[in-house]
Amino acid sequence: MNRRQMLRRAGAGLIVGTIARGATAAPPKDTEPGNLPRLALSDYEPKSMLQVRETRVERSRYPVIDFHTHITVSAHEVNGVALAAERRYLSDPGELIVVMDRKNIRAMVNLTGGFDAGLVETIRRYDKAHPDRFYSLTEPCYSRLLEPGYPQIQAEAIEQAHRNGARGLKILKTLGLYLRDNVTSGKLVKIDDPRFDPMWEICGHLQMPVAIHISDPVAFFLPTDRFNERYEELSNHPDWSFHDRDFPSNAELIEARNRVIARHPKTHFIALHVGNFAENLGNVSENLDRFPNMSVDIAARIGELGRQPRTARAFFDKYQDRILFGTDATPHGHELPQQLFNDQLYEIYFRFLETSDEYFDYAPAKVPPQGRWRIYGIDLPDQILRKVYLENAEGELRLSVAISTTH
Repeated sequence: MNRRQMLRRAGAGLIVGTIARGATAAPPKDTEPGNLPRLALSDYEPKSMLQVRETRVERSRYPVIDFHTHITVSAHEVNGVALAAERRYLSDPGELIVVMDRKNIRAMVNLTGGFDAGLVETIRRYDKAHPDRFYSLTEPCYSRLLEPGYPQIQAEAIEQAHRNGARGLKILKTLGLYLRDNVTSGKLVKIDDPRFDPMWEICGHLQMPVAIHISDPVAFFLPTDRFNERYEELSNHPDWSFHDRDFPSNAELIEARNRVIARHPKTHFIALHVGNFAENLGNVSENLDRFPNMSVDIAARIGELGRQPRTARAFFDKYQDRILFGTDATPHGHELPQQLFNDQLYEIYFRFLETSDEYFDYAPAKVPPQGRWRIYGIDLPDQILRKVYLENAEGELRLSVAISTTH
């Protein structure tokens, strides 16, 4: 009897034995094999048994400009559209500076500085009260979108914001994913809508960078099912899903953004969150190669970069002059642990950039908030660290006096 015949006979015996015993039915649905109670995925908190080096980087090797923070937000909005200029101030500047000094954060850029009177007050409270520690960007006012003269009205508002001290323009994903042709309902307004052309042009004329966020992780555009790597995140925040409605795809949003960048070559665009496609650095690289007026920041995407460390390191090597440090930090009252402004947030970023540590958390949370994976450090050399931490942001903000790069 050969091996195949033996296996076949043994298999038949197992089948007959199972039928004869009749006592090996599948376990009840509320238990796992071995009669263990089922464990909800949300309760699963595995502790790694891996023994690897753990480096705590309490203070960045060089001074940092955090180019992506949200110190103020709109006080009145509907579906992401600000209805008035009034702002909410999320933290006192003195409280922020205590943490900044501890972590070697030389300055914070408040992307959501607002518009009109709200912007003026933001700049008064932060930028002017603490020079060189805070820089504010302005935002469009969409509430006048349907007025016949809106394109020129918005361009003039940017000019006034520049005179008031705004360092650039921030575009939230409101444009492309929330803003509709009657502001809060109706057809979505496209990113490359020609009504915004004068706004992009005036930013180029005034040398104001445009920090643009046009999409979300690719998984947000897919069904929230067992195949979705962000299932837990989307289950906790079902309103974050852009699947199966009238939303454009991530690819369509990027294409619309690219048409804007191509149409306005004298305007510099900072495509936030690693160009809104950190899952595909090949695509981001193609766009950076295509558009010399485009840069990226790394805010809220080290969870993506750190799980592809070799590809990410090569990306930093090639585009070291066009990558900005950012965290998406939001002081107080923010529910997302990967963005809450504190010491832990910065230490994780520093560890990712400055060490070759393996398999560590990308956020200070019991359960990974974006997906169940860990990250690896990319151990950047000093030359690249200085650029990413500080020098590239100095160039974008057109700071007249370079900030010292000593410890």
